[in-house]
Amino acid sequence: MQDTPAAQFFAGARAELPILLGVAPFGMIYGILALGAGLTPLAAQAMSAIVFAGSSQFMLIQLVGMGTPALVMILTGFVINLRHALYSASMAPHTLGLNPIWKGVLSYLLTDEAYAVSVLHYNKAGSVQGNKHWYFFGAGLTLWTSWQFSTAVGIFLGAQVPSSWGLDFTLALTFIALVFPVIRDRPTLFAAVAAGVTSILAAGLPYKLGLVSAALVGILAGLLAERK
Repeated sequence: MQDTPAAQFFAGARAELPILLGVAPFGMIYGILALGAGLTPLAAQAMSAIVFAGSSQFMLIQLVGMGTPALVMILTGFVINLRHALYSASMAPHTLGLNPIWKGVLSYLLTDEAYAVSVLHYNKAGSVQGNKHWYFFGAGLTLWTSWQFSTAVGIFLGAQVPSSWGLDFTLALTFIALVFPVIRDRPTLFAAVAAGVTSILAAGLPYKLGLVSAALVGILAGLLAERK
């Protein structure tokens, strides 16, 4: 592969394309459910553009629909996205020497999917190039564009869905579809089970703090299982 910005950018974009087949439907579902939760089309699209984190967005629209206090929503989003701190630490050696603007852009585009294809590329022998950050930029921007477009499609479709159609069940199904593919070892299994059980036991806590508790317990269970 040529070490030019354009070559690296389009290589990253191509690597991300197969993943979009799985991401786009979730963007559409988010758009539909966001309207159902009471968000305006502009607010729903803005959340995709600003937050740009699928799992957090699905959780936040549920909290919005329940009238949860803003502080609890912020805390929940923070806990859910804690994994990005690990992603950032892993990517740090590959962004040495970049100026703050580049680092800010790449931090914004850091997602599970963009991280996965970029780290795989960087870990390959002979993939150390001076313009390799363009690979990450290409992967991240491709995913971002797809997420914005699929959200817009979902918002359009959501506006056509009669209010009498109860679509709340699709949120639970979406989370199940997000969780099961990543349960591949004992730590992730322990984390999922612990979080699920905690969410049921703590469902009665005020301000929906049961969701935050479930996330924290799940993280702790996964860490403990990984150490054993």
